Amino acid sequence: MRFLTGEYFHKLDAKNRIRIPAKLKKELGDSYFFTKGTNGCLFIFSQEAIEEKLAALQDVKLSDEEKQRGLRAFTKSLVAAEEDNQGRIVLNPALKKFAGINDEIVFCGSGTRIDVWSKERYEEYFSGTDDNFDDLLKALDI
Repeated sequence: MRFLTGEYFHKLDAKNRIRIPAKLKKELGDSYFFTKGTNGCLFIFSQEAIEEKLAALQDVKLSDEEKQRGLRAFTKSLVAAEEDNQGRIVLNPALKKFAGINDEIVFCGSGTRIDVWSKERYEEYFSGTDDNFDDLLKALDI
């Protein structure tokens, strides 16, 4: 299993294209997917990781309205990445809008996925985490 870590600061180019940082791209592989994430970021999953997520959702009962709604919301925002011959990806306009991305972005390795944040949301979300790092680590129970 791949494990994605680190933070990387980048900018969208004039045509709304991004390039996955080389260290993350190596672990991500050639086939990967973007989707809406939590807390206003985007998630990028490798083919392997998204297959695991979708397999776990196979057992959602058709009669479970709440889980069906979550399943539909997740899968309808799932977009296969299409790289150009230089390894750039045009960021889907709906996902770009959802994440509030205008110019500066942050890629953050989050284990089996990459989180993509607007720089502003990233800084807001992580403000103060260095001050209470011990508490955050305790919450992980590792």
